[in-house]
Amino acid sequence: MLLLGVDEAGKGPVIGSMFVAGLVIDEDKQFDLAALGVRDSKQLDALRREQLSDKILELAIDHRILEVSPQIIDELRQVMTMNEIMVRSHAHVVRCLHADRAFLDAADVNEARFAERVRMESSTKMYLVAEHKADRKHLVVSAASILAKVKRDESIKNLERTINCIIGSGYPNDPKTIEFLQGWVREKGNLPPFARSTWATAQRLRTSYI
Repeated sequence: MLLLGVDEAGKGPVIGSMFVAGLVIDEDKQFDLAALGVRDSKQLDALRREQLSDKILELAIDHRILEVSPQIIDELRQVMTMNEIMVRSHAHVVRCLHADRAFLDAADVNEARFAERVRMESSTKMYLVAEHKADRKHLVVSAASILAKVKRDESIKNLERTINCIIGSGYPNDPKTIEFLQGWVREKGNLPPFARSTWATAQRLRTSYI
């Protein structure tokens, strides 16, 4: 039996893209994932996630990582909610992959509703289940969460190298991120192009310094 796990990284940051990863493995490979020490990406440090990422891909039958840029997120938020964006993003990944069973980390307070909306949007025939904390319950989702988080971390590092500045994690509760945004807006007179301008944090900073 083939299993598909789907999870995201970067739903909430004010800076940077969101990544949604899907991973297909043979059911028997769950033992190999366990032996590697795969778990929810939030329970692993960055170095360990990077080490596991390559090993996970060696076990994969197929995978897909979707990047949703800040510009796309801002554009879509003019016509839909973030939950609807999550449905579309997960559905895109599901549509690109094939397995017998799919497990999603639910991005909605109502797990069944999220699963049904992804099913309809993707037109999948797979047996599909969405659960809260699926990245802690299903190893294939844990592995997908690692792939998504590694891509998210890489994208932030690349941004920092490109602009030669420390951005921090990109999340609104990170003092380094807020300090970076404040300095950028004071100097440039606007938000950076890689910030999510529809986020309340971004709008507040822009209003304060422009």
